[in-house]
Amino acid sequence: MSGNALYTDLSGYYDLMCADIDYQAQSHCVHRLHQLFGNGGKRHLDLACGTGPHVRHFIDAGYTSGGLDINQPMLDRAAIRCPEARFARQDMCGFTVDEPADLITCFLYSIHYSGSLDRLKACIASVHEALAAGGVFCFNAVDKRRIDNASFVTHTARHEDGLFSFSSGWHYAGEGERQSLRLRIERTVAGETQVWHDEHPMVAVSFTELQTLLEPYFEVHVLAHDYEKLTPWDNASGNALFACVKK
Repeated sequence: MSGNALYTDLSGYYDLMCADIDYQAQSHCVHRLHQLFGNGGKRHLDLACGTGPHVRHFIDAGYTSGGLDINQPMLDRAAIRCPEARFARQDMCGFTVDEPADLITCFLYSIHYSGSLDRLKACIASVHEALAAGGVFCFNAVDKRRIDNASFVTHTARHEDGLFSFSSGWHYAGEGERQSLRLRIERTVAGETQVWHDEHPMVAVSFTELQTLLEPYFEVHVLAHDYEKLTPWDNASGNALFACVKK
């Protein structure tokens, strides 16, 4: 893939871009949260599932798992990775299921792709409707009040198409319901470097606002953003895990 075609379809590079993510640790943590708070069921749905790495881990842990995403090339790759799973091209802010799920997840801060508070509310309502009694909704989020616009995370990875460097960081103007995820992709081949910049519009929300949106539907548990141990959120960190039990 060359030129702007790289950014026309990122599905071929999605796993490379996320190469530093410990999918197993994330999936196992949420499995533990489901054991603590959930109804004991094994029906799982992953929102904004991408190429399906989390779905793969839940299947391997004994769940009947599936996912939805709005990007068909991503879903095509997910189906190859997880042929046992059911995938659907649906918007997480207005989706339906054939049968209730016991666990619904939304990893990698993808809840913010809702884009606006109205769509976030619709996402929460759709999740509540799709869950079985006592089902759990787990996701991670960032508090708009604690975003450092100067902070970026970067990693490099080698691919047959060259050496890649991926950088990402949150940006919030300080008011309103919109923030952005800023991405920079650099590819070096035979000493020549190409750079792409992109900015994804995301919904900005404080954890106080988020809990207010969730509480009519769920019993909300806010935990530290640590996939290795389960501890309460310290009311200071700008990142947190949410485990929400259907009322």
